Amino acid sequence: MLTTFQGLLSILRKLRSNPDRELRLLLLGLDNAGKTTLLKSLASEDITQVTPTQGFNIKSVQSEGFKLNVWDIGGAKKIRPYWRNYFENTDVLIYVVDSADIKRLEETGRELAELLMEDKLRNVPLLVYANKQDLAQAVTAAEIAEGLGLHNIKDRDWQIQSCIATEGKGVKDGLEWACKSIKKK
Repeated sequence: MLTTFQGLLSILRKLRSNPDRELRLLLLGLDNAGKTTLLKSLASEDITQVTPTQGFNIKSVQSEGFKLNVWDIGGAKKIRPYWRNYFENTDVLIYVVDSADIKRLEETGRELAELLMEDKLRNVPLLVYANKQDLAQAVTAAEIAEGLGLHNIKDRDWQIQSCIATEGKGVKDGLEWACKSIKKK
């Protein structure tokens, strides 16, 4: 009986010494970029009924040995000033861009530049999803990177990932990069 108890204690100790590490991912971008669709895709949820986010959504997803707590904050212009309320303890900043909305590329670039200057987001790895790559008018991830000036970022790791959130294409690849960038820390 004592041996079984000791075996159970040993298993419990191993589990406790190596729990899934929890990470906080902040999911931002302009309205209609596809943030909530991307979040639901990550959580393997139905994406047929997505409505504009008026506040925020939170989902927990397991990936690469991490428990990822993903905060999806609405991107409407009137909500953006409240983004800073969610910066604290962010491990990865995920920024979603609508690759087919070329008219708003400058606006999304300004918003991203402001985020990258925030003290609470200093050195936080940046993952940019170039979403909606399936649309005819979509520009490539390389063109988005150029338009956003990503190659000028020197104070943090960053990655741009082409994706089609409605199909889940490219979504997991980006998440894998995010987890690997955290493991390097």
